[in-house]
Amino acid sequence: MDHLWSPWRYRYLTAEKVEGKSGDAGCVFCRIGSDPADRDEENLVLFRGEWNFVVLNRFPYTSGHLMVIPYGHSSDLSAISDEAAAEMMSLARRSERALRAVYKPGGINIGMNLGECAGAGIAAHIHLHAVPRWHGDANFMSVIGETRVLPEDLDVSWRRLRAAI
Repeated sequence: MDHLWSPWRYRYLTAEKVEGKSGDAGCVFCRIGSDPADRDEENLVLFRGEWNFVVLNRFPYTSGHLMVIPYGHSSDLSAISDEAAAEMMSLARRSERALRAVYKPGGINIGMNLGECAGAGIAAHIHLHAVPRWHGDANFMSVIGETRVLPEDLDVSWRRLRAAI
């Protein structure tokens, strides 16, 4: 029998759920957004804009899975400023170009899950996902085995995408 080790996934599954309230140490996105830039590698931040930042997902669906996150804490897309929303889309486009250059995927899923019922893992702070996709990536392992196989360490993904973005 083959074994695939994914200790990062265990940390995610067993971590205490936090509400992610603004001004509270509980919101991981607020914490990362307010951390100094010299901690960007540790926090997996790829790029910092004026209104949003781009970060690798620490618990990715595929290699290169990243998110565009507003600095302002909001659970509603309609509540962020027009400037933040415009920059979010601009950074989504920039992220698409970087993902295509680095990973050469067959496609990319870009989207948001607004609210817990819609699938948001951190519903209190909106974020836009960009997930590279390839033919056959929804194979037996992910569909039946409920296991994802990631061929690249997060620190390698960070270095490659940071250079491209």
